[in-house]
Amino acid sequence: MKKTIDSFSKTSSILLSLSLIGSLAACGGSNSDSSTTSDTVNINPIVDAGIEQTVYEETLVNLSGTASDSDGTVTRYLWQKNSGSSVTITDNTRVNASFTAPTISEDETLTFTLTVTDNEGGSASDTIDIIIKNVSSENTAPIANAGSDQSVFINDSVILTGELSSDADDNEISYSWSFSSIPNGSLAILSSETAASPSFTADVVGSYMINLTVDDSFLNSDVDSVEITVSEAVTGSTAGVLCDYNYNEYNDSIYVLDDSMSQWSCTDGERLLSANGIPDHNVGEFPNSNNPNTIAEQTVDESYTLLPVETTTATTLRGPTGPIGYVLNGVKIDASTAGSCDDSGNNCSLIDNSGGWSIEALGQSSFNFGTDDNNAHVQPGGSYHYHGMPEGFITKQGGNNATMTIIGWAADGFPIYARYGYSIASDSTSTLASMTGSYQLVSDVSSSRPSTSIYELGTFAQDWEYVAGSGDLDECNGRVGVTPEFPEGIYHYYATDTYPYFQRCVKGEVE
Repeated sequence: MKKTIDSFSKTSSILLSLSLIGSLAACGGSNSDSSTTSDTVNINPIVDAGIEQTVYEETLVNLSGTASDSDGTVTRYLWQKNSGSSVTITDNTRVNASFTAPTISEDETLTFTLTVTDNEGGSASDTIDIIIKNVSSENTAPIANAGSDQSVFINDSVILTGELSSDADDNEISYSWSFSSIPNGSLAILSSETAASPSFTADVVGSYMINLTVDDSFLNSDVDSVEITVSEAVTGSTAGVLCDYNYNEYNDSIYVLDDSMSQWSCTDGERLLSANGIPDHNVGEFPNSNNPNTIAEQTVDESYTLLPVETTTATTLRGPTGPIGYVLNGVKIDASTAGSCDDSGNNCSLIDNSGGWSIEALGQSSFNFGTDDNNAHVQPGGSYHYHGMPEGFITKQGGNNATMTIIGWAADGFPIYARYGYSIASDSTSTLASMTGSYQLVSDVSSSRPSTSIYELGTFAQDWEYVAGSGDLDECNGRVGVTPEFPEGIYHYYATDTYPYFQRCVKGEVE
């Protein structure tokens, strides 16, 4: 009996233990090595396709996107075009891509989408509009200006200039030069086909035609052409022209009241002048508040060659180096002044040239040299002289816009004319035109210059620079061409209404 009870007890204990174990397992109380998996939600990336752009056709367009992922990394980029003309997207699987805007006949909007994908497969997209502008509807074609026609001697260096070309939209322009024709046998080549001011050597007598086209990266200009006429060096005699000029009359102008005497003669290869420097026309009031000097007789004896030869060298003449020339009435030409300012502009004098900035007599309003309507005034010694167009003398000579008027001789023996010349230098049948100098105001103003707010540009000689081809004349206000007195052509100078008014240098040989 006892054994039976013990056996039952053991069996009951085993069943109870199994029951408890099962209950504990069912309640999660087991201490066995078990684990569970938690489900997490992926956060999609953030993408920005960039800002809207407006560009011209046929230009490179950059697509610049940005993307980020807060719980992972961005692993894939894809740019796609949704609408608009066909284009090829370069680097379309990178965050930054590009394409070339198509050629279009009217403005068009292209839409692009940037889609990004993260490491969990999440994705996001953003779109951007690119507005393509038709160039012709928004941009004005630039205007080419190849400069004025020039007349030069054989073997001269010819400087062309396209600097007066322009673009109404203020776009930067580029240049394209080419010869359209050159004389037979010429080997001329341009120093540059793309520079603003290329040059070439005129190696053969004849006509050189050069074309200029400019473009603003969108449109090309029409072609503009310039003609360079090359002749043999002029070495002919000026004998026989005005070799018997003789004037001796009383000038009853209230501020003169004296005889005006001037005699030109030619002998032994020289042109001789004997004069007293008294003008032969009405003058302004002298002395005056800005010029305290009285006109007085001078002793003028000059001799110039009858066989002038043009050179490639410009020789400056002024003041102590001698007059640049004389008008036929015996009054000297002296376009520069003795006035100057220092760098500060606080110390200026009209009779002291020690300053670094030389004051001009004409074309400025900061200083008054007391000049009259003939663009002349009087030096301390009583010498009446011209700084610009001698209007009174031109009128006495019958000068007008229907004729070329010779008014004097330069120190190198070449003639000087007033204002008008043939529009085509080599053609006496061409219309007359007012000649313009080739000097322009500087674009790069020196930091040491007196302030332009006090002294406007043009006040000082240093405010001007020679720009070949920007006017009709060379750096000495001269050119080669035919004139009434020299129908075969000659180098000659002009008094002009533009700077430098009278030449400041001569191109012929001087002793």
